[in-house]
Amino acid sequence: MTILLLEAIKVLTLSMVAFIIALAITPVVANMLTRMKAGKQIRASGETPIYTRLHSAKAGTPTMGGIIVWGTVALLAFIIFIFHAIFDGFWSYINFIDRAETYLPFAAMILAGTIGLIDDALGILRIGPNNGGISVRQKLVAYFLIAVIGALWFYYRLDWDTLTIPLVGSISIGWLYIPLFIFVIVASAFSANETDGLDGLAGGVMLFAFIALTIVAFALGRYHLATFGGVTIGALLAFLWHNIYPARFFMGDTGSMALGITMGMIAMFTNTTLLLPFFAPILVLESLSVVIQIASKKWRGKKVFLSTPIHHHFEALGWHETRITMRFWIISAIASIFGLAIFFLDRLL
Repeated sequence: MTILLLEAIKVLTLSMVAFIIALAITPVVANMLTRMKAGKQIRASGETPIYTRLHSAKAGTPTMGGIIVWGTVALLAFIIFIFHAIFDGFWSYINFIDRAETYLPFAAMILAGTIGLIDDALGILRIGPNNGGISVRQKLVAYFLIAVIGALWFYYRLDWDTLTIPLVGSISIGWLYIPLFIFVIVASAFSANETDGLDGLAGGVMLFAFIALTIVAFALGRYHLATFGGVTIGALLAFLWHNIYPARFFMGDTGSMALGITMGMIAMFTNTTLLLPFFAPILVLESLSVVIQIASKKWRGKKVFLSTPIHHHFEALGWHETRITMRFWIISAIASIFGLAIFFLDRLL
C-alpha cells in the first residue's frame, strides 16, 4: 500500500509539474510562432470548397502548438535526468525515462513530433505538394518506419508476441505480432492527424485516451510508463487551456503525430490493443469516415458524407464546432470509462 501511495503521488506530482511548465512556456511559444508568422494555411476553395468555407476565418492562426506538449515532456525528462546523473537518490526515484518501459514511447514521441514539426514548417512555407507540407503518402511511410522499428524491438528484443483478448485471455500470435503492431501504430498516428481539425477536438479526445492508458499502466505496475503518461496529460491540459474555442493556436502535425504514435505505443506496452477503440473511439470514427468516403467516391462515384473527416460533415450540417467538440469529448469519456470497466473486470476473472 505504501509503495502504491508513493507511486501515485509521484505520478500526480510530476503531472502537475508538467502542467505548470507547459503553462509557463506557452506564452513564449505562442509569441515565437506569431513572430515567425507560422500561420495556418487554408487550402484553395476549388480543392475543398466546404472545408474552405467553414474555416477561411482561421487562416493565419499560429500552428505547431503541439510542440508545447512533447516539448514539455522532453524538457522535464531532461531536467530530471541531469539532476539524477548529478545527485542520484530522490532524482533517481522520480526519473521516468526507463529502458524497460519508456525508452521506446519517449523516443517515438520525439521522433514523430520532429517529423510533424518539419511537415508544419513546410506547410507554412508552402514547400511541397498540395500547397506545402509532407504528402499523405510520405506521412504514411514515416508512420510505417517508426512502427517497424517498434515492432522489431518488441518482437526480437522484448520477446513479445502476446495479444490479450479482454474477458477471454491472452494468446501467443507469433510473428503476426509484427504486422499487428505496425497496423496499430500507423492507424493511431493517421487517426490522430485526421482528428486535429476543430479547436480543442484532438487535444480533448487524446486527453481521455491518455488518462485511460495511464490508469491501465499504473494498475499493471508499470509506474515509469504511468508517470510518462501523467506528464503527457499535464502538458496536454496546459495546451488545451489555450486551444479551446477560439483557439490561440492549433496543434498541428507536430502534436497530432507525436500524440497518436505515443498513444499506440503505450497501448502495445500495456497489451490493451483491443481496448484502444474504447479509449479513443473518436479517432476510430474519424479515420473510418475518411476511408468510407474515399472508397465510396472511387467505387460508387459519389460521397457518403458532406465532408470528411466526419467532424467537418457535422459542421456542414450547421453544427457549431464547440457543439461537435463537446459531444465528441462526452463520447470519449463514456467510452473510456466503459473500456476501463472491461479492463478491470478482465483482471478479476
